[in-house]
Amino acid sequence: MLAVDVKGLSKTFLGDKKALNGVSLSIQEGEMVALIGASGSGKSTLLRHIAGLIKGDSDGGKVDILGDSMQVNGRIAKNARKTRSQIGVVFQQFNLVTRLTVLTNVLIGLLGSVPRWRGTFGLFTQDEKTRAMAALDRVGIADHAGKRASNLSGGQQQRAAIARALTQGARLILADEPIASLDPASSKKVMNTLERINKEDDITVVVSLHQVDYALKYCPRTIAMREGVVIFDGPSAELTPDFLRELYGDESVELFADPVESKAPVSAPVREEELALAAG
Repeated sequence: MLAVDVKGLSKTFLGDKKALNGVSLSIQEGEMVALIGASGSGKSTLLRHIAGLIKGDSDGGKVDILGDSMQVNGRIAKNARKTRSQIGVVFQQFNLVTRLTVLTNVLIGLLGSVPRWRGTFGLFTQDEKTRAMAALDRVGIADHAGKRASNLSGGQQQRAAIARALTQGARLILADEPIASLDPASSKKVMNTLERINKEDDITVVVSLHQVDYALKYCPRTIAMREGVVIFDGPSAELTPDFLRELYGDESVELFADPVESKAPVSAPVREEELALAAG
């Protein structure tokens, strides 16, 4: 089964600017795929369409997830909530509720599968808490379960977001530049975690990356975008500096930039749409 099947997807924002222009791609279950491109290439916009957070233009484009329709002709499918429950999204700025404990943030991944009244009052069973703790152990931060999320480092918060997706039972993880605000050591831990759950759990992972070095190391396949168009889809090993210069010209320098130096992450406010998606 295809984990992701996108056909003819376009998105026009203000005026006539095409953020996506006739994008078509498919990703098999169990793949780990990098999505690369310079700033403004359409990576994040594409991931948000795949997740059903925004609608494409009404010109025939469609997105199917794990055999179910997510959107077609600019309309979100009626069963999108059920489809979203199989998608875990890891955002660049973590999107944890910082005042809550790490364990509670991870349990939010179950909100789509527990009765609404239990979710509203944060009433989770012991089995559910055990499941969340197991996910935290998988990502290496079980000893931080009782801490407020705001007390974690950026890399730890990102791994907590991955644990939330595991607790949710996601079959597809979309990671939108998950290491963009992290130092090199934390970036490596996050990418190692995504690689491990891909290999051990057969969870499909699509990770948007600003630097091609990580794509070469962790993802057998890379999809490269420029100005809303897929300009390469194939083995990551083919992405040599010379080939990237052919694809991107001067923009290729940006893709081989040095990793971000260590700095304190800035957490963005959690938007309702993103918290809802985290909850399935």
